[in-house]
Amino acid sequence: MPSRLQQYCFFSFTVLLTLGLPVEAFAHGVDENTRTFLQQNTGIQIIPFLYIGAKHMVTGYDHLLFLVGVLFFLYRSRDVLLYVSMFTLGHSLTLLFGVISDIQVNAYLIDAIIGLSVIYKGFDNLGGFTQLLGKSPNAKLAVLIFGLFHGFGLATKLQEFQLPEEGLIVNLIAFNVGVELGQFTALVFILLAINFWRKHPSFTQFATSTNGLLMSAGFMLMGYQLTGYFMS
Repeated sequence: MPSRLQQYCFFSFTVLLTLGLPVEAFAHGVDENTRTFLQQNTGIQIIPFLYIGAKHMVTGYDHLLFLVGVLFFLYRSRDVLLYVSMFTLGHSLTLLFGVISDIQVNAYLIDAIIGLSVIYKGFDNLGGFTQLLGKSPNAKLAVLIFGLFHGFGLATKLQEFQLPEEGLIVNLIAFNVGVELGQFTALVFILLAINFWRKHPSFTQFATSTNGLLMSAGFMLMGYQLTGYFMS
């Protein structure tokens, strides 16, 4: 009889194959007002870039799914701070470095790797690596590495708008600070929800299925981004 882990892996692939959502639904969308502002922006615009950064993180479901997986089994505040700091360091470095150095990376491939990060965390929470390899990868290093890719995901989106050189560094820093503010806001709600759920017996009962669904979401994200890459 297949193990529970195998059942949820199969379920993840089934969800991926049966959901008929368009590829665009899994892209890093930018609303029309934001798009217009970024295309017409000139000079230093600290407040707008703060707002755009915060909004992008709060509505960035792929980033939030990864953070849910990272925080799911963290019980101590010190651990939460450490892992969030590793993620923040990773995506801040590549966000700033990617745009300033004009490093061109295919957005579909980066977003596919971000989807893979969600799969990794759900699989790790299910004990998959321990079952297959006898031990789990270094969780802190993995969060840092995937944070680098999440930052490139943000950088590739900004690069699409060919931001002017005037005020670029200040605007990028403002955008990154906005991302951190958005992340902090999202983390507050995520931690409140998880901590509230932990007080109920259903947390242990549904922990496996929740992380199975997390993997499913990761498979969908990765699958649709790879489809977009091969069709583009």
